[in-house]
Amino acid sequence: MRPSTLRALKRAAELTRQNRLTEAVLIAEPVILAADSYEGDEILRWLADHATDFTGHTDKEMP
Repeated sequence: MRPSTLRALKRAAELTRQNRLTEAVLIAEPVILAADSYEGDEILRWLADHATDFTGHTDKEMP
C-alpha cells in the first residue's frame, strides 16, 4: 500500500474516534476509490486488521 494511502486511513481512523465521521469519509473515500485491485485488497486487509483503530474498542471491551 502506498504511504499516502496508509496516512489517509490512519487519519480517517483518528477522526472517526473523535466522532468526526464526515471528515473521515472525505479523507478516506478518494484514496479507496483511486486504489487499483491490488491496493484495494491491501486496504481491505488493513481495515479488517485495524477495526479497533476506528472504534477505540478492543474485542474484550465490547459487550
